[in-house]
Amino acid sequence: MTTIQTPTPLKQSMGERQFHMLATVLQSIEPAFDRPTFLTIALDSLDSLTLMERVRRASVAIDAGAQALSGGYDAVLALLMEAAPMLGRGFVSLVAPDYIGQYGRHTFDRSMGALKYFTPFGSSEFAVREFLRDDVRRALSIMQVWSQDTDAAVRRLASEGSRPRLPWSFRLREIESDPSLAAWILDNLRADPSPYVRRSVANHLNDVTKTHPSWVLERAAQWGTDHPHAQWTIRHALRTLVKQGDARALAVLGAESTPGITVGSFRVTPANIVLGETITLACEVSSTAGRAQRLVVDYRIAYVKQRGTTAPKVFKLKSLMLEPGQHIVLSHDQVIRDFTTRTHYTGRHVVELIVNGGVVAQAAFDLTR
Repeated sequence: MTTIQTPTPLKQSMGERQFHMLATVLQSIEPAFDRPTFLTIALDSLDSLTLMERVRRASVAIDAGAQALSGGYDAVLALLMEAAPMLGRGFVSLVAPDYIGQYGRHTFDRSMGALKYFTPFGSSEFAVREFLRDDVRRALSIMQVWSQDTDAAVRRLASEGSRPRLPWSFRLREIESDPSLAAWILDNLRADPSPYVRRSVANHLNDVTKTHPSWVLERAAQWGTDHPHAQWTIRHALRTLVKQGDARALAVLGAESTPGITVGSFRVTPANIVLGETITLACEVSSTAGRAQRLVVDYRIAYVKQRGTTAPKVFKLKSLMLEPGQHIVLSHDQVIRDFTTRTHYTGRHVVELIVNGGVVAQAAFDLTR
């Protein structure tokens, strides 16, 4: 019998224990910090708050608890800077940047410098967007310098913070309308030695493909694919366009939208599973072309929703070169289990095999809970 574990809500990573720890750390550094006031505000109706609402609540509570400190914002900033190395790297580490984003915009350069300091402890990617919203060009000029910093966390902040559609945050409308505003940052980081930074650049560009696909494709062409790091960034940045079968994106990656292949049996086994079990996808692909071909192989699962509708989700399977006359077998395992962001429901889940953006085969599995 399979035991199904209910995922722990992500917001619990910023729960009562973390608030008590934060209060203890702040008061140990500055005895005048009002711990009872902080906790009264922080813990009020905590269960009803989302994760990011809890981070914001912490900022409000810190401001209230620091009222007795002489020196105002500067005193709180110094307190948080001393506390940062003691707070660990959980979501509690987002509190200091959030406080700056809410209470420090009156001193633009000083607060931007503080965000740079805090980002290695816990990313300042959400807080810096407040400054971008206030004065996008001024903030981007500082972030362009960050993109050449020796610390990978700071370089990533330059790209991630300026993403037009960063999850869990508001959209940066000016950059969304004109992606060239952040172009210098992306250019500086396109072949960054850190995969952490390159993934951020690729995600930034993938955001841009939603509104300005031609701009991204032109940028990718300018960068070229000679450097392996830049090649990785471009490939990951174009993933949404490739999933859509965009011929221009496929061409940039050296893949044709209609490859010369035949697809043999495409199977999903077992055909019937219980939540928590694993499915195996397997297929046979053969070349019918007289030249080598680049294949980008994905699969799409049409997840059954609570009311019987479906929600498709595309997954990467493999990118490869298929030689003339070559025959290959592809196989992939996936556990079907609940996440905080996805709940599975009983029903038939259709699985499509996608090669270079086109559906080439289909199978299905039945799920029960």
